[in-house]
Amino acid sequence: MAGITVDKAVAKDDLVIPLIDFAPFLSGDVSSKKSTAKAILNGFQNAGFIYLKNHGIPPSDVSTIFANSAKFFARTQEQKDALSWYSPEANRGYTAQGREKTTDLEERGDIEALRKAVPDLKESLEIGKEGEPGMPNMWPPTEGDEDAKVFKEVMLKFHDTCKDLHTQIMRAIALGMGIDESWFDGFTDGGDNTLRLLHYPGVSKSVFKRDDGQLQVRAGEHSDYGSITLLFQDSRGGLQVRSPKGTFVDATPIPDTIVINAGDLLSRWANDTIKSTKHRVVEPPPKPEDEGLDAYPPRYSVAYFCNPNFERMIEAIPGTYEQTGKKYEGIKSGDYLVRRLTATY
Repeated sequence: MAGITVDKAVAKDDLVIPLIDFAPFLSGDVSSKKSTAKAILNGFQNAGFIYLKNHGIPPSDVSTIFANSAKFFARTQEQKDALSWYSPEANRGYTAQGREKTTDLEERGDIEALRKAVPDLKESLEIGKEGEPGMPNMWPPTEGDEDAKVFKEVMLKFHDTCKDLHTQIMRAIALGMGIDESWFDGFTDGGDNTLRLLHYPGVSKSVFKRDDGQLQVRAGEHSDYGSITLLFQDSRGGLQVRSPKGTFVDATPIPDTIVINAGDLLSRWANDTIKSTKHRVVEPPPKPEDEGLDAYPPRYSVAYFCNPNFERMIEAIPGTYEQTGKKYEGIKSGDYLVRRLTATY
């Protein structure tokens, strides 16, 4: 592509996920900015996934988030259960291992049956923007607990940091689509996003070798619901992305990058010109240090789910429907997401 060189983070089974340097978009000349924006859009159109480097979030900030996440999940089960997730409208709070089943199924009975047969091997904490009436974030009590005070402060700051990056990426998508760079700003300024801390506990290797032939996963095959997801991985790996050939390809962690994928609502918004690609988290790839061990160490990741402002109507983006017509009726962002979350829990 003229102006910039795009590396390949993943290239297998016709799945090509680009590794894109975001610095030229943030501070480059006009030509480099446009080339970077086009590369980002192409990645979402062709693979539904990109890796982003030089994204402006310091590695030290990410390390701090992971350290505080690990401290939270090390709390007693009683402490965590007291902060339980309480409604799809709020989408805030703690989810214990086995409660959620990530899947593309939408019938509650089917999801319940799958949850019993192949439960997800993870626990999580959802954090939304602070101060929403009737939708409190579920924080560990801070009185007399310095770790809890730091945890809340760090997570709220990171929520804002990721909100800013969300705005920049949507500006890049707009520029790549040939519409005004600020076109999405009125959809992203509300910060109706969710910071999700994820802990995949250490498990015996035998857990992944089931007698019934079903694949035991840490998080089942699914696509994300919103506009884009920012995923911060640790070094363990296990994320796989579905290829055009129907295989699942390892999305191997690359230090100091963010894996970003398009969600179902962005695909709908773009009149299906952007892909929302299925993915899952499975048994981690073998590492030399795991040789001879009976169990896999824990895995941590942090996902920031970006959504259009909940009160905004989502209708086809200009330039995506003039030749084919609009494939979907308009829908409020918040209504769409609540409907999807209601089926998951």
